[in-house]
Amino acid sequence: MNRNKKYSADVRGPALRLVFAHESKYESQWAAIGFVGSKIGCTAETQGKWLRQAERDQGRRDCMTTSDYDRLKVPERENRELKRANEVLRTASAYFPLAELHRRRK
Repeated sequence: MNRNKKYSADVRGPALRLVFAHESKYESQWAAIGFVGSKIGCTAETQGKWLRQAERDQGRRDCMTTSDYDRLKVPERENRELKRANEVLRTASAYFPLAELHRRRK
């Protein structure tokens, strides 16, 4: 059985709308998530993650939104690339003086 099943936005969107619409009919949000999750064939934990992220994006929860997270990833990626480039330059700067010394002795 495939445990790492990815669900498309076509599945997530309607599932979240169903949970938000039927939330008041159940005693808890978790019960609504379980009901809708059983209908679409995903676990309640998976759907709970979708729901929490949707609530963050809508401002219902005080956490980092998806757009904030995406903006944060750009400088982190640039930082990794610069560190990698610095390591290459550091290695090259250590190699070339040694090569120059060996060439002068001959």
